[in-house]
Amino acid sequence: MKLPAHTNIAMWSGPRNISTAMMYAFANREDCLAWDEPFYGAYLAETGLQHPMRAEILAACENDWRKVEATCLAPAARPVFYQKHMTHHMLPAFDRKFIRELSNAFLIRSPEKVLASYAKKHDEVTLHAIGFVEQAEIFDMVAQHLGHAPPVVDADVHLAGPRASFQKLCHALGIPFREAMLAWPKGPKACDGVWAPHWYNAAWASTGFEAPASKAFTLPPELQRICDAARPYYEKLKAHALPA
Repeated sequence: MKLPAHTNIAMWSGPRNISTAMMYAFANREDCLAWDEPFYGAYLAETGLQHPMRAEILAACENDWRKVEATCLAPAARPVFYQKHMTHHMLPAFDRKFIRELSNAFLIRSPEKVLASYAKKHDEVTLHAIGFVEQAEIFDMVAQHLGHAPPVVDADVHLAGPRASFQKLCHALGIPFREAMLAWPKGPKACDGVWAPHWYNAAWASTGFEAPASKAFTLPPELQRICDAARPYYEKLKAHALPA
């Protein structure tokens, strides 16, 4: 099979998934350039939200979503251009048509686990903030364009068997699997966004994927309501997840 000269991969995820670890896995490939949350600056500029390190993010990132889209579609310095996208960053004001020109994949995690993790870092939690609705919208658009479902990676399935999961994902994306994706060095990475010192302490301590935690937990009522609202969107994508 002849490989394309350039493959621009958009991995669509919500926060508090394994999205940073997934980015590190791709970034550890010699043939890959990774980009951390391309639309974060444009998202903050459009919404005015007061996120930690807002000033630094706006200064470091492109704030014009049109220019971000153009870069997402352009050839990168290496054959594989991996883009770690947060679905909730794709605001209604942003034109999503460019997404159809990318090689898209979707990273999902159960809303219970997302919310339990998210609430440890944020005092205020909303359905929008965890990105499930937007993820399903983007999935539907891509599936309609392709005529079939794009690849979906379930975080727990991936953590239980990362090699097999990556082999299936790489095949679906039309790129070769690399053993280098299974481990990476500790510490900051060249692909990290400027916000990494605030958020990536656990990711910096990691050197690979760990088995999924099986600890049971109960969400408080306010988070359970958000969980219940997010579940149909999660189940929609889970039905198309790559098998173990």
